[in-house]
Amino acid sequence: MTKTLKMPFRNAAGKEVNLTLANPKDGLTKAEVQATQALIIAKNLFATTGGDLVSALEPSILIQDTGVLA
Repeated sequence: MTKTLKMPFRNAAGKEVNLTLANPKDGLTKAEVQATQALIIAKNLFATTGGDLVSALEPSILIQDTGVLA
């Protein structure tokens, strides 16, 4: 299985922007991810074509089955 952390944001133009990270650590909490999202917005760490990131949306961890039989 492959895990991907998805952190969606809304930018100044009102468009959704997703930041994804492969292989997040086990036991990562929603509160930790939301705190990271808040820090990304506060520090204005990423630029988008639609302007600054202005709000954080609901984060999620996507799990993909690789389809490989053991």
